Amino acid sequence: MRISGGAARGILLTAPKGSAIRPATDGMRQAVFSSLGARVMGARFWDLFAGSGAYGLEALSRGAAGGIFVERNAQAVACLKQNLAAVSRSLGREVTDVEVATADALTWVPPGGTQAADLVFIDPPYEIITEAAPLLFARLTQAFASKPDALVLFEMPGEVALSPSGWVCVKRLGKGARQPTVSVFQHT
Repeated sequence: MRISGGAARGILLTAPKGSAIRPATDGMRQAVFSSLGARVMGARFWDLFAGSGAYGLEALSRGAAGGIFVERNAQAVACLKQNLAAVSRSLGREVTDVEVATADALTWVPPGGTQAADLVFIDPPYEIITEAAPLLFARLTQAFASKPDALVLFEMPGEVALSPSGWVCVKRLGKGARQPTVSVFQHT
């Protein structure tokens, strides 16, 4: 698994051993960031269920200003911090506007107002999506009261469809059932 674009392109990312973490594939991240284009430059992000940090680290490599990684698994947090250090070295600077929150994304309270993110990456364990999505979107609705143009990028299997109240899916990336897809939501 590598950073697929930007200033840290090619940097190898580590993930904890075992099946507790399912990192976003290089191809899916490349599709997501190609579709986002210039929106990443200068953006603030939240990477929920961050795991190895692949989505947020890709955003940093492509010019994001900073953000928050939220992950509760201690082994994943250790890998994420190692990956963040590697990306920082590749960027040739210390990344200071980044926070790693060791917390459960389902109970983490996002900052609102000017601290709200421009991009939110959500890549939960697939088995909890149907229960987690309503809670997550309810919290994001409150957090984005002042940022109606923010995007939520939610990774899920192709056979799953979400229709959260107050949100519209503006794009879906990926193909087929049983394959990873990313739905891009905007608050209505």
